[in-house]
Amino acid sequence: MPDITIAIDGFSSTGKSTVARQLASALSYVYVDTGAMYRAVTLYAIRSGFTSGENVDHKALVDHLNSLDLEFRHNSDTGRSDMYLNGENVEKEIRTLEVSSLVSQVSVLPEVRTKLVALQRKMGENKALVMDGRDIGTVVFPDAELKIFMTASPDIRAARRYKELLDRGEDVKYEDVLENVRKRDHIDANRAVSPLKKADDAVVVDNSDMGREEQFERLLFLAKQIIGQK
Repeated sequence: MPDITIAIDGFSSTGKSTVARQLASALSYVYVDTGAMYRAVTLYAIRSGFTSGENVDHKALVDHLNSLDLEFRHNSDTGRSDMYLNGENVEKEIRTLEVSSLVSQVSVLPEVRTKLVALQRKMGENKALVMDGRDIGTVVFPDAELKIFMTASPDIRAARRYKELLDRGEDVKYEDVLENVRKRDHIDANRAVSPLKKADDAVVVDNSDMGREEQFERLLFLAKQIIGQK
């Protein structure tokens, strides 16, 4: 059975990572969460003092990009791959609202995108890969055999994200999460470099009214359909 590259793009909090991970597991493919990579760079900026409030010192971060070492390592307890920043497991730290509020400002930087896109392309050299993010089907792998663009209403996405953060023990307000979702949508869709947009040949999946299992089955059907045609 031939291997393919599956690119999943879409807005924040649409469940891209969850369904991409499920799909990769079902197909015995490698899964790469590119959002985790941008979040790790954002965490590095916060820890290094390159942020102030909702602002990021772009020059300082770019000047220190060579100090960044990012890698995914398998977690035998969860069966997933965790994000490591300079040798430290930061999987939990990169999922906070603080990081979420700044990640779009970091991912807009051309130098950051150039560095991470190069890493992402290297990861996908052998295909048999499911990768999710904002520009996977348009920039990272424009020749991917299957491209998915996921969307849902801002209110529904904010509610999902809010519940996720509460379950992790964070003290957050729904209104703040909704504002963050809308702000990220605007920044992601309007940035000059690699803006969030649907690839011309991508399949749109609006999961506003979909459960996780229905969503997964839909993508698995599409993947098997493509693989069967190869």
